Amino acid sequence: MEDPEGGSRPQGNGALAAGRKDGKKSRRRKGKRGGQSRNANQSAQHVLSGDTGEAARPIEAGNAAHKRKRRRRGASASGTAGQQPQRTSNEISATAGQGVRSDSESVPSRRNRRNRRKHRGKRGLQGRPLVHEKPVGHPAQPQQPAPTGRNGVAESRTGQNDNRAARQSDGGQRSQVEHPWPDELYAALDLGTNNCRLLIAQPTRPGQFRVVDAFSRIVRLGEGLAASGRLSDDAMDRAVDALRVCASKLKNREIRRMRLIATEACRQASNGAQFLERVIAETGLELEIIDRETEARLAVSGCSSLVGRETRSVVLFDIGGGSSEIAVIRIGDNRFNRLANHITHWTSLPVGVVTLSERHGGRDVTPDVFEGMVVEVEGMLGSFDCPAIDIGHADDFHLIGTSGTVTTLAGVHLDLPRYDRRKVDGIWLSDDEVSAMQAKLLSWDFASRAANPCIGPDRADLVLAGCAILEAIRRRWPSPRMRVADRGLREGLLTDMMADDGVWRRHRNRRGQRGK
Repeated sequence: MEDPEGGSRPQGNGALAAGRKDGKKSRRRKGKRGGQSRNANQSAQHVLSGDTGEAARPIEAGNAAHKRKRRRRGASASGTAGQQPQRTSNEISATAGQGVRSDSESVPSRRNRRNRRKHRGKRGLQGRPLVHEKPVGHPAQPQQPAPTGRNGVAESRTGQNDNRAARQSDGGQRSQVEHPWPDELYAALDLGTNNCRLLIAQPTRPGQFRVVDAFSRIVRLGEGLAASGRLSDDAMDRAVDALRVCASKLKNREIRRMRLIATEACRQASNGAQFLERVIAETGLELEIIDRETEARLAVSGCSSLVGRETRSVVLFDIGGGSSEIAVIRIGDNRFNRLANHITHWTSLPVGVVTLSERHGGRDVTPDVFEGMVVEVEGMLGSFDCPAIDIGHADDFHLIGTSGTVTTLAGVHLDLPRYDRRKVDGIWLSDDEVSAMQAKLLSWDFASRAANPCIGPDRADLVLAGCAILEAIRRRWPSPRMRVADRGLREGLLTDMMADDGVWRRHRNRRGQRGK
């Protein structure tokens, strides 16, 4: 009789042969289901039938201890005889690159697989993430860096409830959950003599906010204003084109509150009101012309976080395109939440980088021309009635400059290959360093200034006029150090609106309620 396995078997009685066939069929069916164990009745039946030798090995496969011992004996025997022992399906690993597992791993591997399935949802960083988000650095969807604008601030082009933008707040140094008020967005627009700037932000921690979107473009609205007293058609066209971009950004978001302002160019121009009517008709944006005192207070509000607690007196200046605002701040023992409440004296000079460069020339500036610009600004400051500032210690008083002039000086001083707001905003420059940078820029010709990445061709004819205004301020208020602020009216507008709405007080109250 032929064995189903292909081997030759001696003839026996019919019942024993039939039982042997039925037992092998049963073993095949159970082997297909992945089970190698046999019950005690089947094992006893085949042992009593006298089925020994090679045919008895699969019958005893359910005994794991005997199975491992038998394989060890078989492996040792095969090592001497040069024969490989017969392996079952559980002995061979199906994982590529892992080879064949040892005999001791065959049974525990099934238990490990069951444990992995059982605790699959509880894995941490080494397994499945605990939160439902895409893992960092996934090969199928690599993370992209946040785009940055001219001001160096991250610009989120996703929706207003984007949690990824919230996790990138505060320079990406900390991770936070979704904001309690994801729909409360604030917008501030500043149309100046030289630039058109927009910020859309969301309040975060008390006194701070996260920038959601930003826009900045040089439009030179005040070009030719000093000579004609009117805004030129080309300048108005450039400004309207930039305002269309701002209107599109504001339209795509649900803004809780916004404030759109225009400064010196629209204040001085005889056709400033007609220009704002055109802006409403073509863009839908309604801009307000603010006075010089409001402009000075907004500049102080925007830079309040850069004034240290140990400081007692500060002279803050904002060198604009058509005017320059100067505020004298004295802080006593009791400091108000709003730094603008500590302003004791302020002035607004009717001169800026655009107007001064047009009068004296900005391309070819000699030391004599530069000194002539400084003297003109000094004459304007001479009429500013402000008591002298008493300096008790070196840390009691310093200057704060918020304009493109001082940020350009800081970028040149740091020798940046590309302007980076994160490295410039808040930096300290000593008096000697400022003097060295001004002398360096004065020694360059127009082409050299335009080739510098922190200046560029758009500012190459304006930067020395700004340095002349800065020099006149330094002569009036000598200070051993100056702090650079890449912020200004937009930040002041956002800070004031958020403070007026009490969003930071509500945030603090909600946190206190959660703590209770």
